[in-house]
Amino acid sequence: MMKYLLWLSGVLLWWQAGLTPAAAQTPVSAPPDTSRLPGVRPDSLRRRFDQERVLQGLKAYTRRKTIAGKAAAALFTFRERREDQSGLDAALLDRQFDRHNYKIVRQVTIQTLDAFGYSLSDSARVPRNILEKAGNTLHLKTTRSRIRQVLLFREGQELNPQALAESERLLRQTDEILDARVFVNERTTTTDSVDVVVITKDLFSISGSIQLRDVGAGIIGLRDVNFLGQGHQLRNRLEYGRTDAGPQAQSWRYVGSYQVPFRNFLYGQARYRDETRYREAGVTFSRDFYSINTRYAGAVSYVTFNQLAAIEGDGSENDPYIFKPLRYQVQDAWLGRAFHPKSYDLGYESPGRIIVSGRVTRTQFNEKPIPEYQSASLVLGTLGYSVRRYYKDKYLFGFGRTEDIPTGSLVSATTGYEFNEAGNRRYFGVRVSTATYRPLRGYLYLSGEFGSYVRNRDNDWQQGLLSGELLYFTRLYHTGNLQWRHFFWQRTSLGLNRRAGEQLFIDGERGLRGFQPDGFLAGTSRVTFNYEATMYTPLAFLGFRMAVVGFADVAWLNARTPSRVLPFAESPYTGFGLGLRFRNEYTAIRTLQLTLGFYPRGLSTPNGIRIFENSRPYYGFSDFSFGQPGITRYQ
Repeated sequence: MMKYLLWLSGVLLWWQAGLTPAAAQTPVSAPPDTSRLPGVRPDSLRRRFDQERVLQGLKAYTRRKTIAGKAAAALFTFRERREDQSGLDAALLDRQFDRHNYKIVRQVTIQTLDAFGYSLSDSARVPRNILEKAGNTLHLKTTRSRIRQVLLFREGQELNPQALAESERLLRQTDEILDARVFVNERTTTTDSVDVVVITKDLFSISGSIQLRDVGAGIIGLRDVNFLGQGHQLRNRLEYGRTDAGPQAQSWRYVGSYQVPFRNFLYGQARYRDETRYREAGVTFSRDFYSINTRYAGAVSYVTFNQLAAIEGDGSENDPYIFKPLRYQVQDAWLGRAFHPKSYDLGYESPGRIIVSGRVTRTQFNEKPIPEYQSASLVLGTLGYSVRRYYKDKYLFGFGRTEDIPTGSLVSATTGYEFNEAGNRRYFGVRVSTATYRPLRGYLYLSGEFGSYVRNRDNDWQQGLLSGELLYFTRLYHTGNLQWRHFFWQRTSLGLNRRAGEQLFIDGERGLRGFQPDGFLAGTSRVTFNYEATMYTPLAFLGFRMAVVGFADVAWLNARTPSRVLPFAESPYTGFGLGLRFRNEYTAIRTLQLTLGFYPRGLSTPNGIRIFENSRPYYGFSDFSFGQPGITRYQ
């Protein structure tokens, strides 16, 4: 409730500052008021809202010497339009340091900045108010040893091509670092050696959330993505007093994990999840193809599942769902190798990579609801070709910070063999994806995937999935101090001969954002369309940049006729909403969005209206790195 009161007080202060004349300060110049000229009558009904006047009035209010003025100065900050709106050219990462390739790295200087009050582009900027100074007092800066873990170069070694640009990108992609710059100190460089300077800016890693739904219901979250400055991640989320999960449902839900980074981009993670009819616990050690030049990647994991699967019924009052126990363990291991094709461009490497990988997965069922669930061992192999390029720009999913945009193409083919109790079967899968970005046209991502098992003895195709995805967002438009983009997202998942209990949903991120169905709603195929318009404002409140968001979603689900592949025979579910998004680039919870949504049918509330919040971005980029062979994800 406290964050809502702060938000409301900020709105009231903004309204007062915009409509109340400022006193005892330098007046803001404005065009002559023609309504006060002789012979001109004021027309209050047609007076247009002047956003520039409101913003200038609020800026003047923050310069007052009164207590209210000082409080406003502590809460609100304004960034120059020149810095925000110009942004970056959509620069490709990047050949600016190619002349230093293969020189010896003589010295690496690392400078870490606290989360509040500092700027990578302005070295003279320091914390100015009590909020920034207090926040830095509670913050533990990232240690230099953690920074060195991410760098792709070492002192005394040769500087490989793209190592500087790739290191800068990898630092920005870590959860504990907001932004980074990696460059050569040109004043001390020689013909055979260089000094490298690394500057990083932290985010405030500790965050928590409390949401009270009722006297005995709510959500408590606690997370730290940079525990003790070492890059360890601790996440906890407890939801209690749940009444929307149906009869005989567990009244609480818990999700937690702990992740540790090691050298050479090796990560270890333990996780646990407990909710209605579902429990999961597992541990994983993994190393991905984190960089274009990475040669080896792999992972090992062990996960246990204990759940209740709906195997009968359609969820109606006359035919309710019948749940039966499903308990099993999954042991998984894979290894991949990337090969660099020969480049005919002297001095530069080919951007493409040929990747070969293999995987072994063993699934052991301890308790199963129907005979179709069989213990099995799966051996998979993937051969693919990937091209990755990264661009730098601003105002994509953040508010003015540098963001890396993955583009390129990927083609992969996967085949394998499964040994199980009911009879061995083969697996075939193929995936194709591509993405382009132009600052005047926007970003376009296209992807298609198909995968299915085939039973050897009768050539029976089983557990198939045909999926596709399209993500497009427009270029950044400008009107005064306001900037906005449009987002379009289309996803298709068509289940082919799926098992009983394998189902798709349309709640949350998988369909209609903010949607909570009235009862259990699931099907075997799903088609969704999502539209969003995001308008960025120059206003900042307690470090949170504000944007206005509007959305319209529609989803088809074959909930009543699961045997039909296409879901369009059933009426679609729709959702419409308007909200405010606050993004703080300096904290672990970077995005906080409060939204009012309306859903004409299927919502748990009778009037179809729901106010909800979320702290995770709804959209995201898909990278063109792969390695782990796998079956198509049915979720």
